[in-house]
Amino acid sequence: MHSVLFLVHRIPYPPNKGDKIRSYHLLRYLSGRYRVFLGAFVDDPFDFQYKPVVDGLCQESLLIPIHSTRRKIASLGGLLTGEALSLPYYRNRQMQAWVDATIERESIDTVVVFSSTMAQFVEGDRHAALNRIADFVDVDSDKWAQYAARASGPRAWIYRREAAALQKYERAVARSFDATLLVTQSEADLFRRIAPESARRISHFDNGVDTEYFDPALAMDSPYAPGGPVIVFTGAMDYWPNVEAVQWFVADVLPTVRASRADVRFVIVGSNPTEAVVSLGRQAGVEVTGRVPDVRPYLRYADVAVAPLRIARGIQNKVLEALAMARPVVCSGPAAEGLRDSADIAAATADDAPDFARKVLAALGGAERPSYREFVLRHYSWESQLEKVGHLIDRGAVSVRCVDAADVLSAE
Repeated sequence: MHSVLFLVHRIPYPPNKGDKIRSYHLLRYLSGRYRVFLGAFVDDPFDFQYKPVVDGLCQESLLIPIHSTRRKIASLGGLLTGEALSLPYYRNRQMQAWVDATIERESIDTVVVFSSTMAQFVEGDRHAALNRIADFVDVDSDKWAQYAARASGPRAWIYRREAAALQKYERAVARSFDATLLVTQSEADLFRRIAPESARRISHFDNGVDTEYFDPALAMDSPYAPGGPVIVFTGAMDYWPNVEAVQWFVADVLPTVRASRADVRFVIVGSNPTEAVVSLGRQAGVEVTGRVPDVRPYLRYADVAVAPLRIARGIQNKVLEALAMARPVVCSGPAAEGLRDSADIAAATADDAPDFARKVLAALGGAERPSYREFVLRHYSWESQLEKVGHLIDRGAVSVRCVDAADVLSAE
């Protein structure tokens, strides 16, 4: 049995936000097939209570608290070294020492890093003999470029610098690692254009949905008070693209919807809402829940889910989860980008505010559509997607450089 080191920038439990959903299912898949050693950071003290769950999925774990303000100060060192600020943000001597010791003590043959910044713990010649697989998920450097385009002043300069420096690092990782994976075909294609020298070792596996968990047939009570129809948005509400999305929806879309349906409620569901999000809850027809124990009832009993993100990368879990619960979804173009071409049967796409409002109104009060869930069942099974990673691990143990990553994944 292979011994796999899995390095993640954020504890992969609970699976309550996009990256943690993907990393959790990847951890669960790996733990069922290999001896797994997990190193991760914890950016929310609330999540330490889940250490026993994580420990049950691996041979050994190291979870290190990370304090946002302190790390932001430490990341400024990148301005002196010329590196991406994301790298010193996660640089940690304790993690590095544990990684080095674990590789030697446990005869690790494969390392899977989740996000480009975690590659720094296994880069260089001393780890070159390992089968190294990086799941970038998104092309983060391009995300920073999008942030820069929407910012101004010093913030825009910082974002542009981060985009350029991180892209340089991403390319270096792709050159030295045996496989680099992204969340969608389009994201992989983008990175191949950015790093053409590594194109043959760049591929993807889609996100999936736990359809046994996200099942509208399960018994659950409505979390909503009696009243008018509900439009729901789910996500981590301290994440800037989510904050921007709900602000835009409340300002530009909701007034048009409520002009036709005055009793409509827009419910924002997700942990750590910023003050900007909390303030939206003071407006007529808007509710902000904060952290909830279970997002499924909020989806099950909503009339329509929305994903009005202006900046989005890859497949949005919030969209897949709503579809799995047989709810109609209205998405922005960026939020729908990662869905398969047949997704037009499952999700309506709109970009400008009047079109978004029209499609939300059309979806309100619509009957439950089994086809939404069937679409997810056909295309987004975690098991079928993660088998691709297993092939890379198993073949890599024989001779990873003899097998092209794209060839392995396309063989499915």
